[in-house]
Amino acid sequence: MHMDWQFLLAAFGLALAMEGAAYFLFAERLPRMLALLAEQGPGALRGMGFVAMALGVLIVYLVRG
Repeated sequence: MHMDWQFLLAAFGLALAMEGAAYFLFAERLPRMLALLAEQGPGALRGMGFVAMALGVLIVYLVRG
C-alpha cells in the first residue's frame, strides 16, 4: 500500500486552517459555545464526535472514490 504523504499533509493543513478559522471568525461566541460543550455528558460528546467522523469519512469517500 502506497501512502501519499503530500496529500496527507495537505489534508492536515486544511483541517488546521478550518479549525483556526472558527476561532478567528467566532472569537466572541467561542467561550460560550465551549462552556456549553463542557456541560455535555460523555455520551453526547461521543455522539457528536462519531457524527463528525462519519461525515468526514463520507466526504473523503465521495471525493476520492
